[in-house]
Amino acid sequence: MIFDSLDVSYGNMWGSQQATSHPDPMSRAVAARRHAAGMDYAVLLSARERPLALVEYWPRRMWRVYLFDDRSWRMQMIDLKPHSTGMLLAHGNTRWQFANEQDHSSWKWDVQETTTVSADGQVEVRSEFAGPRGTPTEPLHARTSGPSSVSVRRFPAAVESFLCPVPEFGDWQVFVPFLAQQGHEPATTVVLNDVSVDEGSGPLRATGIEQLFSPGACDTPDGPAVVELVDAGLLRITSGQLAVSDPGWIGETPRTVAVSPGEFPVTLSLLRTTRGDGVAAARVTFLDTPPRDWEMALRPDEDLGLLGEGQFYGVGVDTGTAAFMDATRTVIEDQLDEDLFVPLDSQFTVELPSIEPEPNLIAFRAGRGDGAYPVWIGRTDDGQVGCVVVDFQLHSADGGE
Repeated sequence: MIFDSLDVSYGNMWGSQQATSHPDPMSRAVAARRHAAGMDYAVLLSARERPLALVEYWPRRMWRVYLFDDRSWRMQMIDLKPHSTGMLLAHGNTRWQFANEQDHSSWKWDVQETTTVSADGQVEVRSEFAGPRGTPTEPLHARTSGPSSVSVRRFPAAVESFLCPVPEFGDWQVFVPFLAQQGHEPATTVVLNDVSVDEGSGPLRATGIEQLFSPGACDTPDGPAVVELVDAGLLRITSGQLAVSDPGWIGETPRTVAVSPGEFPVTLSLLRTTRGDGVAAARVTFLDTPPRDWEMALRPDEDLGLLGEGQFYGVGVDTGTAAFMDATRTVIEDQLDEDLFVPLDSQFTVELPSIEPEPNLIAFRAGRGDGAYPVWIGRTDDGQVGCVVVDFQLHSADGGE
């Protein structure tokens, strides 16, 4: 393909190499802020609506480039890292060959060739050849996918031929020469066109949180439902720090909120539908005064400016369970199954008590299970924390915005 312009768009890096478009696009402005903060993102370079390269920016100033051929098949992966010259060294370059489209879709390559380059120019080329694929009548899962033979060549080379400049954000011309490795021919001048999404309304906003705790009939994407409130008990806070965490991962960095010590009611919002019942949200209330403003509960290293439209920082759940607790509360992991996870199979909430005045822990099922969920702080007119809510997003709490 001969091209004189490239369309440039941005997205999240996770899983970006699996598609020919961004599964989770972001604006140029958000990508630029992530670049400045040393956080990962991806850049897609396309021509005539066909992908040519997918560039990923990794922490520690590392880069990865995926190259596509004229069929939009991902055929090559180049890893770059900082070199002592101040440039980037293409220290790893992997190419694949596939017999047909089905083999490419299932990632059954015929040949995989990996070139590794050391900082001083020592080169190793490792070629792996797949074994016999069997007759066409064999089921796909029975076909050989691993290498049957390997050849390795080693030789010295001028390291300068494996170096490229370190790009500033937006300077994607740096990666244009790599496109020739898949047969694409750039014109003398290549124009970059920004086709990224608009920044939009920014990160997820907390509108409609109060409706999550309004009992009665409501509409959901799954049809009509009923909200029912459940008293989950009193949460005892002794340290002045509320923690929101998966109880199976308390050792990880929890999401904390500074609050007053004392005992405070925990309320669950159950959503009852024809498909079953689930915990739509959980709330711990510190003041009777209704919140005036809502804000996302953030860790010190989190910046809302690095989030795309509708994105959020939240509590991670890996056991299907979340909990409110004092930040000093610990658990005995060997007893979690018997004391907490097994009881939650038949009920929505469980308290892990303690002898007063030590803090307790109140756990509850987390919406549809594992994932990440936003935690909202409701503040009163004078800025005090009135309540903290975990929204499990079983139905819209954002008013459809």
